[in-house]
Amino acid sequence: MSGLPAAAHAMVTGGGRGIGREIARALKLAGATVTIVGRNGATLDEAVAQGCADHAAIADVADRDALDAAVDDAAARQPIDILVANAGSAESAPFLKSDAALFRRMMDINFMGVVHAVQAVLPAMKGRPYGRIVTVASTAGLKGYPYVSAYTAAKHAVVGLTRSLALELATTCVTVNAVCPGFTDTDLVADSVDNIMKKTGRSREQAVAELAKHNPQGRLIAPQEVADTVLWLCGTGAGAITGQAIAVAGGEV
Repeated sequence: MSGLPAAAHAMVTGGGRGIGREIARALKLAGATVTIVGRNGATLDEAVAQGCADHAAIADVADRDALDAAVDDAAARQPIDILVANAGSAESAPFLKSDAALFRRMMDINFMGVVHAVQAVLPAMKGRPYGRIVTVASTAGLKGYPYVSAYTAAKHAVVGLTRSLALELATTCVTVNAVCPGFTDTDLVADSVDNIMKKTGRSREQAVAELAKHNPQGRLIAPQEVADTVLWLCGTGAGAITGQAIAVAGGEV
């Protein structure tokens, strides 16, 4: 696997925790300068202090102006070569109890957050000799799950956007791919486990098993496994890989 170009600058949205933090860590260990973006300043500062990133910026990806400001500030230090659009949120509810506000929240964070990030970095990235955009979707972008119709719709939109962008940018230096993790051992999944326990009375072990059963390997995905896939896609040897939605899910998809 070819590595990253020398002195590459990567921006990871939602980089303060979970999958995003592991992606930031992997990119930094591979030699990139890493800027993470998120809504919680304390979480971002902790990630920087732990060596997972070099810089942090507070911004909600659903807020175009705030994200533009974060990108402008980061790019002023060093042009951005890599964007990992990872920020996301999941809410569950039966479809008939999923109101318009829930659908808007899921689309604003999970889909429009990707749109905002890509539109902020792409004009400058297109003019450079190397560029990588990786969207972190989900197996929910490739199949359906009950009780998360709004989240699933948003993640399907991310995969569709990724494929369209890849074709638009095929003659440039920029590749665009999606990584689609299955249920991953993060605090986001921990929240889902808590919700299952609360609603069903199951034990924590039973609740984890309920999620892990989707994976033919019978386990949760490790965040580092997702990060390794992102790192490969960002490498110079992956220049012919574009428009793909790669499931990291133990064979679920």
